[in-house]
Amino acid sequence: MNKSILLKTVLLLLMALPGSVYANNSGRLNHVKTKNSHLYVSEFENVLGTSMELKVSGKSEKVSGLAEASVLKEIRRLSNILSSYNADSEFSHWLQSFGQPVHVSAELFEVLALFEKWKINTHGALDASAESIGKLWKNAAARQRLPSQYEIDSVVAAVKQVHWQLDAAEQTATHLSRTPLMLNSFVKTYIIKKAAASAMAIAGVNAVVVNIGGDMVITGNLAETVRISNPLADAENDAPVAQLLLSNKTVATSGNYRRGELINGKWYSHIVNPLTGMPADHIISATVVAPNATDAGALATAFNVLSVEESQQLAATVPGADYLIITKEGKRVSSKGWKQIEIPLKQVTAVPGMVNNVKTILAGNLELTVNLEIRTQSEQMVKRPYVAVWIEDENHAAVRTIALWHEKDKYLPELKSWYLKYRGMYTSDRNALGSVSSATRSPGKYSIRWDGKDDKGNAVAPGVFTLKIEVNREHGTYQLLRQAFNYNETPQSFNFTGNVELASASFEYKKKSAGAQ
Repeated sequence: MNKSILLKTVLLLLMALPGSVYANNSGRLNHVKTKNSHLYVSEFENVLGTSMELKVSGKSEKVSGLAEASVLKEIRRLSNILSSYNADSEFSHWLQSFGQPVHVSAELFEVLALFEKWKINTHGALDASAESIGKLWKNAAARQRLPSQYEIDSVVAAVKQVHWQLDAAEQTATHLSRTPLMLNSFVKTYIIKKAAASAMAIAGVNAVVVNIGGDMVITGNLAETVRISNPLADAENDAPVAQLLLSNKTVATSGNYRRGELINGKWYSHIVNPLTGMPADHIISATVVAPNATDAGALATAFNVLSVEESQQLAATVPGADYLIITKEGKRVSSKGWKQIEIPLKQVTAVPGMVNNVKTILAGNLELTVNLEIRTQSEQMVKRPYVAVWIEDENHAAVRTIALWHEKDKYLPELKSWYLKYRGMYTSDRNALGSVSSATRSPGKYSIRWDGKDDKGNAVAPGVFTLKIEVNREHGTYQLLRQAFNYNETPQSFNFTGNVELASASFEYKKKSAGAQ
């Protein structure tokens, strides 16, 4: 038997052992107990400008708590060094200097050196000064007017300048230009790697998965299943375009389907080409798996700018890098090693809350999409509240839980309306769906879809149903939203009034999106 196939088979068997891993009925993992360890999962908002899911496998809840605290502390520490948004970060203070060598921290020096390396390796496709191009297009969106060729040429000329000079012997960096700079691209995976390492250094921790905005580091004694979001159908519970089984790897996904600018009705990616001054639009998603965290992050971003052929050539220079690139025409291009880490989707066990066959659901070729925006708290890195989203029939009987986000089962009664309906039926003993890699979302913004089926997988008949959204935050407030709708051939939509926990909530019942056809 092929060694890679044998390894995957063994890992799958291990994952299937009773008590090894389980998920709640929206695919969200919570406390899992095995013979020698426990797996704890916690979720946060407003972490590096997006959301974070943290999984810790350790010998006790106390150990897990120590690991969680260590991860948060390390993220704060590195953010205070590298953040382009924090005016008090070391990087922001360094930007205020000009023409004089400044002694900088080891981390800032390392990141600046890595930007120099990747600018050379990508022939300019990765550049910290691309921020100036991004600002040009944001301003254009605010005016609803495309940038002039003169504006584009001017900003490209500014990008081509030398922006800093490093002195390794003195560990100094000299700021040389007035061009706006931002440390993004691979910096998120750089921070994730160090945060995961800080948790692994704690006695009793066996494995850690840190997933920030769809980029993740998997380290330790754990085989993690990773779903790759479909850029054309990227609701939380949509079917993925691929599923991987990984250990001790970094996964990074970059794409244009979640962030960008709308100008005169046309979408422009937030990822820009530093060489042309134009948004990159020929690639809609690029996922990279690599042993080295910064390699994965840098390649995923660069692949959105480079041609497919250039991306293939660049990847060949990076040991252990595998990738899946999806072009705007829908063509998939993958590395030779991709199949060795991929699990065929037909092997994925259906889990309630996951849309497994979007071609056969909903009357009249329609779909129900629920959009939620959890209100961002003023402070950074706050726990996400418990959230339940479900469907009831006209007799108020439970039909389908389409999202259930929580950490510990013992606190589920706090979602009292949902629990009243499901306490006799709910079980979290299900096959784990693992983690999700996707383009970075804004913090707190989620979309989920109802597939027109009940909790047993049976299609429901047309009729009147009620959508309920329940939110409960520890030491916070309790909110319950509800709205009836007709499940039939007629498109419908509804906007809920926001509250202290939800900045906005809405649903839309319409023709299926292109990615779900």
